[in-house]
Amino acid sequence: MDLATTLAILFGCIFVGGFCGFGVYLYKQSKATIGLTLEKETVTRLLEEARTQQKEIILQAKDEALKFREEAENEIKERRAELNRFEHRLQQKEENLERKADRQENREKSLHLQEREIEKIKLQAEEARHRQLAELERVAGMSVEQARDLLISRIEEEARYYASSRVRRIEEEALEKAEEKARKIVSVAISRVASDYVSEATISTVPLPSDEMKGRIIGREGRNIRAFEQATGVDLIVDDTPEAVTLSCFDPVRREIARRALHRLVLDGRIHQARIEEVVQKAKLEVEQQLREDGEKAALDAGVQGLHPDILKLLGRLRYRTSYGQNQLSHSIEASNLAGVIAAELGANVYVAKAGALLHDIGKVMDQEIEGPHAIIGAELIRRLMKAPEIAHAVAAHHSEEDPTSVEAWIVMASDAMSGGRPGARREQVETYIRRLEALEEMGGSMEGVERCFAIQAGREIRIMVRPEIVDDVTAMRMARDLSKRIEENLQYPGQIKVTIIRETRAVEYAK
Repeated sequence: MDLATTLAILFGCIFVGGFCGFGVYLYKQSKATIGLTLEKETVTRLLEEARTQQKEIILQAKDEALKFREEAENEIKERRAELNRFEHRLQQKEENLERKADRQENREKSLHLQEREIEKIKLQAEEARHRQLAELERVAGMSVEQARDLLISRIEEEARYYASSRVRRIEEEALEKAEEKARKIVSVAISRVASDYVSEATISTVPLPSDEMKGRIIGREGRNIRAFEQATGVDLIVDDTPEAVTLSCFDPVRREIARRALHRLVLDGRIHQARIEEVVQKAKLEVEQQLREDGEKAALDAGVQGLHPDILKLLGRLRYRTSYGQNQLSHSIEASNLAGVIAAELGANVYVAKAGALLHDIGKVMDQEIEGPHAIIGAELIRRLMKAPEIAHAVAAHHSEEDPTSVEAWIVMASDAMSGGRPGARREQVETYIRRLEALEEMGGSMEGVERCFAIQAGREIRIMVRPEIVDDVTAMRMARDLSKRIEENLQYPGQIKVTIIRETRAVEYAK
């Protein structure tokens, strides 16, 4: 291909490209012109719609403004009407207040006038009283002060007389009602806690299968009996009683241990020193266990919970103690039940009353180890182990070692007397009992200045009335101390005896 042809083709291509580009340009310009025209038409149409909506909005705003204006005018009219009504009520109230003020002013004026009249009447009455007093002084021959003192003294005498009469009548009524109430409570308690008593005696005899067993118990040269007495602390008496031996010891618990051990030895048949020590040790463990069980059972039967384990163990030891044939543990349980009933009737503390009555004789199991009355020993034990001062006081006061200061202490004292004093509860030879009471009264009546002497509370207390002109207070104290020493030296008695010296002066007059 030559150059001309190439150039021709090249120019042809350039021309065609330029024509095509010009065509594209014209197309774009025509399209832009058409789009602009469409946009103008759209803008025009939108402006017309906006003008239409604006007119509608303006019309709606005008309507709403008219409505608001009408509502505001109506509200203003209502407020004005309400204000008018309020002003009218205020005006009426002001008129009423003015009328009340006028009436009050008129009333004050009338009262002022009445006060003036009253003052005049008072002055006239005072003048009349002075004239009457002057006339009375002239007639009676004494001044006003003298007459007043005489009248006051007579009124005081009459008041004292009527007051003493009323007090005496109230005391008599109170004593009658108190005695009736006490009888009722005691009868209710006894009827609710009724129980039978079987007089008990300490068992100190062990039966044997044959008299040949006595020789085996004694052993060669008395070795077995010496070993038994040394291990138990009990005297073993082998006498002519057929098929039986006797145990003697002041401690009932040790006697029970010895009884069980000897009974087991007799049944086993093997009696020698080593066997004796083994059996006695087992018997001790059994009795200790039995004491704890008896104490727990007694607390359960009496309805007293929360006792110290050591207290329960000591309580069980009362099972082996008797007082005039009455078992002390049974006596304590019954006294506790009686105290609970009485406390419930009186509205007192039932637990304190029941616990105090259950433990009132617990000091008896320690009175051989510690010096002093069993009531004080038991009270100190309760204070130390249970930290219960109310119960300890009730225990200490049940034999008047301490003055009773609580209702529960009096209840424990009464329940102890009721349980021990009922018919059949205790036994003692009548002759011995009567001789002891006669000896007490004779010993008390032999002292100088004694007017009357009584042995009371089954011989537990001697009460002596002395002549006050012969025996003074200091002498009465010395007489009580001397008589207690004489009783300790000359009489044999269980427990303790309270000596009470009473010295009183009475003034008696008769209205004729």
